[in-house]
Amino acid sequence: MTTQQSPASGTAENRAASGVQSVERSFGLLEIMADAGGEVTLSQLAATSGLPLPTIHRLMRTLVGGGYVRQELSRKYALGARLIRLGESASKLLGSWARPHLAELVDRLGETANLAILDGDEVVYIAQVPSKHSMRMFTEVGRRVLPHCTGVGKALLAQLPEAQAKALLIRTGMPRHTPNTVTRVGDLLAQLRDIRERGYALDEGEQEVGVRCVAVSVPDLPARAALSISGPTARVTDDVVGQAAPALHEAAAAFATDVASGADREPS
Repeated sequence: MTTQQSPASGTAENRAASGVQSVERSFGLLEIMADAGGEVTLSQLAATSGLPLPTIHRLMRTLVGGGYVRQELSRKYALGARLIRLGESASKLLGSWARPHLAELVDRLGETANLAILDGDEVVYIAQVPSKHSMRMFTEVGRRVLPHCTGVGKALLAQLPEAQAKALLIRTGMPRHTPNTVTRVGDLLAQLRDIRERGYALDEGEQEVGVRCVAVSVPDLPARAALSISGPTARVTDDVVGQAAPALHEAAAAFATDVASGADREPS
């Protein structure tokens, strides 16, 4: 006996498959826009995604209607305000998964541990576990800073292609916070090359006098993220830096694994 599929059933399955494809394509376009860091044209989206212009135009109309994308007077497209709530919720979840790893870093190294992400042109701290020392570093979760003068910021910049990092630094400028702040784009680009080679970044009192920070990027995450430990320069000696770099890499790898499997468990 041969089983035949009714025309109605086939049509429903085709519609479902088409809907899934549209969702995948829509998310792909949003990611392209996020990577671009600013306004984009339909032609730019087509060149990057490989999708035909009519398809992109249809998907963008839907995203604009939902508030996830906005169309500027220039006719270019930018990410919409409705994504902010989704991003805030995702950041809180990411912070929940990071805290056990940050706590382990504090136990191992004795200094405050942080998780930060690159959001547009700024670094945002989204989780922290403070040191048990009476004198310790504290950065408010949610604080935004420019990346050129922090360990996490430089670790995040080092993940970018050099041309993209240079463009970001030119857009934001490199204001001086302390006598140690690097304020020349060329000098920082040279630092980023060193960071890529040795695998970790340092803040040598560049954001705040007397504070030293060691930071590494977190591999294989949808968002660019970095872990760090920070403390008084007198305690964060070169020996501590030597211990901190491998410990941070271990924590970053374990955290990335947790994030990859996080959909299957409840965050702590």
